[in-house]
Amino acid sequence: MKKPRATLDRMLSKAGIASRTMTREWIAQGRVKVNGRVIRNPDYWVENSKDVVHLDGLRIREERKLYIALNKPAGVLTSFGDTKNRPTVYDYLKGLERWVFPVGRLDMDTSGLLILTNDTDFGEMLLRPESKVPKTYYAKVSGVVSTDEYFKLAGGLDIGSGESSGPAVVREVRASARYTWLELTITEGKNRQVRRMCEAVGHPVLKLVRIRIGDLELEQLPIGQFRRLDASDVQHLMRRAGSR
Repeated sequence: MKKPRATLDRMLSKAGIASRTMTREWIAQGRVKVNGRVIRNPDYWVENSKDVVHLDGLRIREERKLYIALNKPAGVLTSFGDTKNRPTVYDYLKGLERWVFPVGRLDMDTSGLLILTNDTDFGEMLLRPESKVPKTYYAKVSGVVSTDEYFKLAGGLDIGSGESSGPAVVREVRASARYTWLELTITEGKNRQVRRMCEAVGHPVLKLVRIRIGDLELEQLPIGQFRRLDASDVQHLMRRAGSR
């Protein structure tokens, strides 16, 4: 059910125009009117059913929802803009007619499946801890992982900074004398969690790719390319998020 009221910055971002950070700047600049009056407070409450909002004289209406799957390259930030001019995921989203935001993050050195959308309710549903949407990663780690270490990864362990990982599904894909290739599925979203889990058992990650979120597969999507998710993809993800 849609919330009848929202702060002005949130209402604008939900319309798919820009990030909340950007809309707050526009509001402070006096570019936004509510019911014909300039409002400079981004936390001003508006009601969708009765309040009329204009940006630079154009009436704001909620945009059509857009859902994107991107194969994020390694070395790319999951953010909008960077003070050091490093590449971001938005460099790979040229041609999109609407603003989208990442649902969760992948650290700079991790590649693979990233969902982006302008549907804040959908994003919040996937990210809330109780949803426990599974995320599967393909990892190349240093060394040979022992049976005891597999049990530790699967059962949960101390990953530092006062945090522990929960249960995970861990499968060996292949191994050599120097490296092990693993598939790990987790249902949490702690910062750099898979890397920290592997480091905790003495096997630093050398390469990490997210290959699945819920039932959504990375499949053959080329690195740096994106595709629009269809209604079936979105429904499957929402069922996963709402099944807990």
